[in-house]
Amino acid sequence: MAQREQPRHGSRRRAQGELEGQVLGALRQADAPVTAAWVQQHLGGDLAYTTVVTILTRLLAKDAVSRERQGRSFVWTPTADVPGLTALKMRRLLDGDRDREAVLASFFTALSPDDEQLLRALLDATDTPDAADMADGRTEG
Repeated sequence: MAQREQPRHGSRRRAQGELEGQVLGALRQADAPVTAAWVQQHLGGDLAYTTVVTILTRLLAKDAVSRERQGRSFVWTPTADVPGLTALKMRRLLDGDRDREAVLASFFTALSPDDEQLLRALLDATDTPDAADMADGRTEG
């Protein structure tokens, strides 16, 4: 009995974001919508089924996956990739703060020189009307 408990206590606890990324990555590898049981098996089966369903439900709330009823259960489809999930999280954090300018300024000044250069290049590559809409908090889609 002690041997069963040892791996549980000795294993590294994964962060919520790490699990979300793993589940989303598994979904993106599927050729079609899949069940939570498929995701659990694809991840090696070391996660409880209820944990997989919880992560899928959290991803649904973040608009990173969609689900459709199939029989008595659901099948799941990714609507974002892992970088897209990170971008959704960043956007929600930004939306939750009243002083967007201060948050963006603080974020920008904390970037490494390479990341700053990449962000500048991405901003330069965007179309100006879309960039203006994004700055005003308006998006289409």
